[in-house]
Amino acid sequence: MTRCGASPLNRLALVDTVERMLKTMREAWSAMGRGRARWVERDHVGALVTPFVPNRSIVNGVVYQHGASVIGAYDWLEEEFDEVEAWTVWVPESDTETIAFLESKGHHLDADPAMMAIDLRSYAAALPLPDWKPATVEELARINEAAYPWRDGSMERALLEAAFDDSEFRLYVTGDACVLGIVDVDGDAGVVFVATLPEARGRGLAGGLLAAALVQARDRGCDLSTLQATKMGEPVYARLGYQRLGAMQMWERRKA
Repeated sequence: MTRCGASPLNRLALVDTVERMLKTMREAWSAMGRGRARWVERDHVGALVTPFVPNRSIVNGVVYQHGASVIGAYDWLEEEFDEVEAWTVWVPESDTETIAFLESKGHHLDADPAMMAIDLRSYAAALPLPDWKPATVEELARINEAAYPWRDGSMERALLEAAFDDSEFRLYVTGDACVLGIVDVDGDAGVVFVATLPEARGRGLAGGLLAAALVQARDRGCDLSTLQATKMGEPVYARLGYQRLGAMQMWERRKA
């Protein structure tokens, strides 16, 4: 099994990998900005606004390119998100200037998922690959809705409205209990919306399904896979060979 570097990436390689991750995140989020949602981008700062799910910042968020100015964009971002109750800015932990600015504007650290990456060029799955099939958007929405703690219909509504295109997202499901999506962007197989039904956790479904998806991504010619991992997911991805690159913090602003 190939890992994304046997030792920590040097600074140039790290910056390049994080940049590729951010580009993939922008592509994934922009694909959700359809129908009643919208994606707005100016000067390499992008915003997904989902007004019909106003209280969930996971689908009301900002992703920006390295070097782009969230500070300079803040006024128009604030206007775009005026109709929602909560929105977030995804910030690499190294961008202390943006973090300090967001704190001054009333944003609070809501979560700090791990940025993780794996080199796919000679990837070989160490796990037995499960039986799987292409997932429908309905399956993606149903299982994510059950996996998130809110269970108020918000994730299901957001994902069903997104109307993902097969040319943009490859969706996988195993055992009717675990799903994930892969979006290919310039050789990066970005991993999104990994979810397992609570009653099916602990059976290795997510790791096995992702291993199968990575084999396919490698065979398509992808050289990299990136993702943002929760505390629960990080050890699963580490066992597959993903390397932690730092944190991609979520700085949320919520109306009182």
